[in-house]
Amino acid sequence: MYIPNHFREEPTDRLLDFMRRNSFATVVSVFERSPVATHLPITVTQAGDEITLRGHFAKANPQWRALEHGETLVIFTGPHAYVSPEHYEKRESVPTWNYLAVHAYGEAKAIDGEAALAGLHGLIAEHEAAYRERWDSFTDRYREGMLKGIVGFEMRVTRLEGAAKPSQNKTRQERSIIAATLARSDDGAARLTGEEMLRRLDAEIEDQSV
Repeated sequence: MYIPNHFREEPTDRLLDFMRRNSFATVVSVFERSPVATHLPITVTQAGDEITLRGHFAKANPQWRALEHGETLVIFTGPHAYVSPEHYEKRESVPTWNYLAVHAYGEAKAIDGEAALAGLHGLIAEHEAAYRERWDSFTDRYREGMLKGIVGFEMRVTRLEGAAKPSQNKTRQERSIIAATLARSDDGAARLTGEEMLRRLDAEIEDQSV
């Protein structure tokens, strides 16, 4: 991913937190010499220095067959918003777009049996833990039928890249105006972008006061 140095997000804990908060990701592979992508919910776990991503494809989706034939890219995207030059102090300014994103690269493989079931249980625990009791109450025949329709996968992350562009190349006054304006927007993505900018501004103030 192209990331100007002043937009690079590096602390691993911050990247992992972002990935978990924006866990509906895009999984990208190369299949039969062409790029293919699927949008999937992903669970993110860390054990020591090792980060693992898990999810599952529909079995009818041929992308899972490509996992072990090259590097896999998983893209996590967050809120984004158009930023008008009206918010800048200098008249000679141009529009831009604020956004946050993390790219995770690694070695992925298809999994089945208990490993695939554990991955499914992880998704349930993360998104609706109460559903686990209902899932466990289904007949073996029904659950086995559902599991036969999916292919689980896991990916060991070998490289993480994060980009955060909340106008940090602008003055504090400009950033405050942009953040407040976006946070009041009727557009949900813009509002979330503004709220993220406000959190970062507050964190900077706290760091400076320590």
